[in-house]
Amino acid sequence: MSDIIHHECGVALIRLLKPLEYYKTKYGSARYGLHKLYQVMEKMINRGQDGAGVATIKFDAKPGTTYLDRLRSIEPKATQDIFGQINNLFVNANINHPEEYKSANWQKENIPFLGELMLGHLRYGTFGKNSVHSCHPFKRQNNWMSRNLVVAGNFNLTNVDELYTHLVELGQHPVEKADTVTVMEKIGHFLDKDNDRLFKKFKEQNDKNFEISKLIQANIDVAGILRESSKRWDGGYVMCGMIGHGDAFVLRDPNGIRPGYFYQDDEVIVVASERPVIQTVFNVPFEKVQEIKPGHAIIIKKDGTLTEEEIIEPQKKLSCSFERIYFSRGNDADIYKERNQLGRNLTQSVLKSVNYDLENTVFSYIPNTAEVAFGGLIEGLDDHTNTWKAEEIIKLNGNLSGPELKKILATHPRIHKVVLKDAKQRTFITADEGRDSLVNLVYDITYGTVKKGVDSLVILDDSIVRGTTLKQSILSILDRLEPKKIIVVSSAPQIRYPDCYGIDMAVMSKFVAFEAAIALLKQQGKEAFIKDVYERAKKEVEKPKEEQVNLVKEIYAVFSAEQISDKIAELIKPKNLKAELVLIYQKLDGLHSACPDNLGDWYFSGNYPTPGGNKVSNQAFVNYMEGNNARAY
Repeated sequence: MSDIIHHECGVALIRLLKPLEYYKTKYGSARYGLHKLYQVMEKMINRGQDGAGVATIKFDAKPGTTYLDRLRSIEPKATQDIFGQINNLFVNANINHPEEYKSANWQKENIPFLGELMLGHLRYGTFGKNSVHSCHPFKRQNNWMSRNLVVAGNFNLTNVDELYTHLVELGQHPVEKADTVTVMEKIGHFLDKDNDRLFKKFKEQNDKNFEISKLIQANIDVAGILRESSKRWDGGYVMCGMIGHGDAFVLRDPNGIRPGYFYQDDEVIVVASERPVIQTVFNVPFEKVQEIKPGHAIIIKKDGTLTEEEIIEPQKKLSCSFERIYFSRGNDADIYKERNQLGRNLTQSVLKSVNYDLENTVFSYIPNTAEVAFGGLIEGLDDHTNTWKAEEIIKLNGNLSGPELKKILATHPRIHKVVLKDAKQRTFITADEGRDSLVNLVYDITYGTVKKGVDSLVILDDSIVRGTTLKQSILSILDRLEPKKIIVVSSAPQIRYPDCYGIDMAVMSKFVAFEAAIALLKQQGKEAFIKDVYERAKKEVEKPKEEQVNLVKEIYAVFSAEQISDKIAELIKPKNLKAELVLIYQKLDGLHSACPDNLGDWYFSGNYPTPGGNKVSNQAFVNYMEGNNARAY
């Protein structure tokens, strides 16, 4: 994606199943779990550039000692900053107590963050200020271990206002309206209720509060707490939590919108947002890493027992396809295949756009995340070329003269690395009046790859949201090569609708496809139609979210996808561009065929998996019409 947008966060939970001395003996360090957590988080750095956080719990800590530690950072390399600070604690302990340090038990009792249960979070904020207080994990503290709660998640809920109001109705006084705090307090409310229930139950059997506390810890109904807490949640989420005494959970939304995977052996349980991260860090095969089922929670009891329990009735699985196209790590086996197929699916549209003239066409891609899809496109072109070669050879009818045959066999797609990103230049780009001129320096081109005035230049991008970088930088730079035609190809369909499940795309004016549809309507004198949709949308957002329909679909329904693509090309074409400009987008059926198990396509189709999505889309349109650039939820 040449446009820059923020996206969903990353979570990692690790539970050690052996005593710390075991890991010190086998792996040479009692910090085995912390080392693995660091590696997992570093491998998921694509999911967090705003900040990071880590929390750990020590089991069976003595009264009067700290058992729950947390550290958060918004430094440019937040994960390294956090683990650097933690590492210093161990270095200093080793220097000051070299003999005692040899004992894993001593380390656990005397050094913060050395525990059996740990939770890490990488923040990519979609809303709010980038302060350390916005970083997960969040914690809710209490003198009773079983009432302490730590929460971190990869999520966005569409109905935070509704949930906040419900907390107030329950008699609480939340200190913030932030979604994470609201979720934590909701879980905390029912955690408290279960503690009260169990205390009453065991008090009738035993009057020793210390023993009652242990019985409560052993019998906390984590699944029941999650069922009650999540009843009104509307959104996409993978919610992770740790309870002070040592229970842990990871809950996934009923549509499986946000990703979550787990692995278990006799030494460790690990949960992460990315499957290949677990494979790499723990050196395990693809089939050993399981996907958390939609609507289910992984529940890890303090005794190490893991169960996967249904919390919310699963709905149609609509995992986010946009995540598959761009955000997730491309070395996941399934995602690699999907991206490759997305490129293949564009083969015929691309060939048609260049009149099947491979001799005078150059193929390239931008950015690096489009490389796998580009490989699929080239494979599709190779298949086409091989079929053409066979047909041409058959036409020769046995007259296989050297030059003719050689010319046929030499035909192949011309592939060049045409666009280069000069990362050094980004540090000089500021928000002052010189930014537009400086943005051209971020990208560079490979000169001599295009025959001037003869070649068409095909550039594959994985997706186009705003088109700003294309207009302000890339197209003008490509034009310096003097191609006859520039064809920009998107492996994703047109992004038409706002997201409300974790990706920072909730303002209609930032979608060039929407801008194009509005421009076409105005061009045809249909301002009255736009106003009518606006008036109805204002009424629609007053309804309960469950009753709303997505009226923004009507804005697009007037035109074909090709008409909108042509208008987008017109809108993003720089005034001084000499080459003809053509835009080709993936079709919805091409997306579905490439990602058959991940059909969440609301960005492109407007078909939201939850009622809150329709509400957000309508509100975003109302905001646009009223000149309000606020987030629609």
